[in-house]
Amino acid sequence: MSDAVLDTPAIDGFAAALVQQIRAQDTHGSWDRKSDADLLEPFILDKEKRRAIPIIGDPDPDTLWRLELYYGALCLEIERRCKRMVSPMMKMSHEGFGRMVLIAGRLVVINKSLRDVHRFGFDSIEKLNAEAEKLIGSAIEMIERFPAVADY
Repeated sequence: MSDAVLDTPAIDGFAAALVQQIRAQDTHGSWDRKSDADLLEPFILDKEKRRAIPIIGDPDPDTLWRLELYYGALCLEIERRCKRMVSPMMKMSHEGFGRMVLIAGRLVVINKSLRDVHRFGFDSIEKLNAEAEKLIGSAIEMIERFPAVADY
């Protein structure tokens, strides 16, 4: 396990919501004995880990799954905070380039271009939380600006 994960005192903020989503995927209880930090470790790519990944590469199924979990958890956090259902839609090429949109009603609340998905991750749990909070805030701002479209 990386030092960045070990140095984190407690999993809170968006990372806690992400852990809930990961645990919800564990239908057989295989991860019951894993700590929250262990479950988040694949999302943390420090500089050394990032350097070890080739610049050009195709994303593996585990990476795509982590990407879907991250954006799915974002949707649920947006829903929890603004009481409107939000759904993710991803279109990805086999080379790791694509787009992720989060939609509330008919409103696109997040429109994110994705590239180098095989290198998806964050420097630390704090950076994961900060990026998620930025996206959640932007999505909620969009919903508040166009509530009629989000409710449609």
